[in-house]
Order: sequence, then C-alpha cells, then structure tokens
Amino acid sequence: MTARSNADTLITVYGGSGFLGRHVVRALAKRDYRIRVAVRRPELANFLQPLGRVGQIHAVQANLRNAASVDAAARDAHVIVNLVGILAEGGKQRFERVHTYGAEQVALAANAHGARLVHVSALGADDNSPAHYARSKAAAENLVQAAQPQAVVLRPSILFGPEDDFFNRFAALARFSPVLPLIGGGATKFQPVFVGDVAAAIADAVDGKLKAGTTYELGGPEVLTFKELMQFMLATIERKRLLVPLPFFAANFKAMFLQFAPSPITLTPDQVEMLKVDNIVSDAAKAEGRTLQALGIEGETVEAIVPSYLWRFRRAGQFRPKSA
Repeated sequence: MTARSNADTLITVYGGSGFLGRHVVRALAKRDYRIRVAVRRPELANFLQPLGRVGQIHAVQANLRNAASVDAAARDAHVIVNLVGILAEGGKQRFERVHTYGAEQVALAANAHGARLVHVSALGADDNSPAHYARSKAAAENLVQAAQPQAVVLRPSILFGPEDDFFNRFAALARFSPVLPLIGGGATKFQPVFVGDVAAAIADAVDGKLKAGTTYELGGPEVLTFKELMQFMLATIERKRLLVPLPFFAANFKAMFLQFAPSPITLTPDQVEMLKVDNIVSDAAKAEGRTLQALGIEGETVEAIVPSYLWRFRRAGQFRPKSA
C-alpha cells in the first residue's frame, strides 16, 4: 500500500486563526499539509491564506458550542488539532462550554471520522486547582482521553511572541501607569515558551512523531519569576516604573472590580488564583521525556525574541537605540 503524502493529508485545526493557531497553520503549511481552519468567523480568517499555496488553506465555520458544526468540520480529516481556549469568561464564552464541552465534541468528532487527535491544553491544568480555568482545562483533558485514549495532549506554559497576551499586555499598561503590581510579591515562577516552538511541536505531533496517548509539558529554556519578567519587560521598553508587591488577598479584592475593566487593565479573581501556583514543567515530565527539549526543540529564549516586537512600546519606537 502506498504511503499517503502530506499533500494528500487533510488537517482540521479548530481555533486556527488565534495567536497560536496562525503559527500552527504556518508550520503545517510548510510541511505541505492541506489545512482546514475551523473558526467561528471564517470571513475573518482570510489573512491565513498567504501562509500557504493557493488552495492549501481553507476556512470553514465551526463553533465548539455547536456539536453539528464541529462534526461537519471534521469530515474527511486525517488529523484534528484542537487549539480553542479562552483566558477569561465573558458573555457566552464560558469555561465549561469552550474548554470542557467543546473539547469533548472535537474528540467525539475525531472518533466518528477516524482521525487522530492532537489536543492543546495548558500547563497548570489540575482537577484540584482553586482556579476555574485550570480545573476546566483538566476536565477537558479527561474527556478527551476518555473519548480517544490515543490522543496526544500538549500543555504549553505562557506563550510569548509578536501577538502575545502577556508581554504586550503589561507593556501597554506600563505606557500610562506609573506603578505595576507584583501580585503575591512577584515570586511565582514561569517557564515562558516561544509560540513558534509550540507550533513546531504540534506539527511534529501531526507528523506522528510524538507518542500516542501521552501528555507533554512544553516550557521554554528559562525559569523566571513574575518579577523578573516585569523587570525584563520594563528594561526592553526603556521605561522606569515602580514595581509594588501586592499580597494575594489585596489582589483578589482589586480583581473583583478590574475583571470588568477593558484590556490591558483586566484582572480576574481566577487569574489571581492561577498566580498562586508556579507555571513550570514538572520533574516527572522531565524524567519521562515529555518536554519540548526531549522532542529535540531547544526553545527560543525570551531575550532572543521579545525585544523584536516590544520596541513599539518605547517612547521613540524602533528609532531610538536601546543603549541610549
């Protein structure tokens, strides 16, 4: 039997127009796959088309809250990638609907159409977490693995890259606020991972290079505290701001009001709960070879990538030498 080439292989990517999604689509297109991008608003996903050849990337409508649309987007696909997730709830966007119910529908659709499944979760997913976000991510993993035990699950740490919601968010806040809060004193540890490296790992999973039925934890090459990340961000955008430790109880009180504020000021009580736990790769994942580095992807550092897009937050943009 002749092996199927990548050009004959159809990949459905749910959430392919998001921050991680556009990098995944680019990585898959470079590997010559045919890509069906399943999104709520396909007319807004046309910017993905130049990432591949003519006709290689096609957007279709799908809403993870609608099982019929999820199933329709999975038809004839050989591999399915689920990237859909939200950081905070709002309106109809609820963790149970998007993370839990939606993930289960994608897994059931993959089973119905005989497709392999790559599910992207989050580092910190935990059934017993006090944070609703982390519990919903863990519940989604459980439902995915129950529906398709051979699914590959990827748990990335905080993603950074040109369109990220971390460095860009705090740099935007630093433009007008003289003070930046260090929630919990800024001691929480993170292992930021470059979005392009996570996309490469997902493409490897689509290739079949990752072990089926396995959960991988994807962190970058550095472990940094929240305070260190804020200091690096401020040095990069050349702004002096006061970093003030804010105890968790005070942060929870502020979040009760800030959760209704527009970005970048938004802060939810659930996000405060997440900051109480380090967001780093576990020792078990390292020992068992379930990390980014074990996949042969060393990972880009924050210092190598972030300055290339945070320059726009400097007072004179890119035209002022950083050493000035």
